[in-house]
Amino acid sequence: MAREPIITGGGNDDLRRRDAALRPRRLSEIVGQSAIVQKMQINLNACKKLKEPLGHILFDGPPGLGKTTFATVLPNELGTTIQVTSGPALSKPADLLPFLTNLDENSILFIDEIHRMPRVVEEFLYPAMEDFRIDIVLGEGMSARTISMPLKRFTLIGATTRSGMLSGPMRDRFRMQEHLEFYSVEELATIVRINAKKLETSITDEAAHELASRSRGTPRIANGRLHWARSYAHSEADGKITLDIARQALAMAQIDREGLDKQDRQYLETLIGVFSGGPTGAEALAATMNIAGDTLSDEVEPYLLREQFIVRTPRGRMAKEKAYKLLGRDMPKKVDDEETLF
Repeated sequence: MAREPIITGGGNDDLRRRDAALRPRRLSEIVGQSAIVQKMQINLNACKKLKEPLGHILFDGPPGLGKTTFATVLPNELGTTIQVTSGPALSKPADLLPFLTNLDENSILFIDEIHRMPRVVEEFLYPAMEDFRIDIVLGEGMSARTISMPLKRFTLIGATTRSGMLSGPMRDRFRMQEHLEFYSVEELATIVRINAKKLETSITDEAAHELASRSRGTPRIANGRLHWARSYAHSEADGKITLDIARQALAMAQIDREGLDKQDRQYLETLIGVFSGGPTGAEALAATMNIAGDTLSDEVEPYLLREQFIVRTPRGRMAKEKAYKLLGRDMPKKVDDEETLF
């Protein structure tokens, strides 16, 4: 019988608990990312037959696509344990010692936001990943000496939204590097129906499709939409999520048919209303909106870029015709360079 995974070091906010409650526990339960699921199953079968630890894995992609889900499913498949931490929590090599020394044989160490680890922590991990040992320096100056401590064989799983920020040597030490793609509406609708059943909530196929179509191709957002629609249905109706209830709930949450929320529309209104559609830099947009630049680049812009509401040019962000239509504004006519001279 598979052992329950031990998860330590993570945050305990409501969002994490909610996602964990709905998260699949087996590879066969994962919807979407079929190519990655197939490759993971092959690697699992091989390591079980060879009695070897699973190779180190790097998952990258936008937030909410299932990087943590894959990391927490794998120990269930292997019948082992998992320890969880994050890059920002590892400011120095000593912060890694409790995790590395407490690992069981063939267990998993999951580091979220691994690109935010300092370089000195990356270098400390190199011998642990390659030779399952760590080098500890005792003393200082001429009396300093290095002790090599063996570790139990383990698998390191890293998750990142910015794989380009990882150093080349660190990235090359991962045997598998998988990029997660956005989900289709049909896949998200299936996830919504499955999770509604876990929440013991009745939902129609039309309502599930409506929630999925406004979830920006991201399961985490779909789960958030489902929870809100569930609360709305129990408060304002009989608890069943119908198409009308779903639309009313999304309208109250200010989520339009394109899946854009209030912050997305504020971004477009600032870009078009304040900066005349651009081009303008992300820092100027962030300062005008009083929002952190990382929030814009990591959470707001990826969907707007993918759906072609905006484009990134060498001179900055520019609004496209689709953004003007969404806000009900006329797109300014282009002025030839020659006309601007006279």
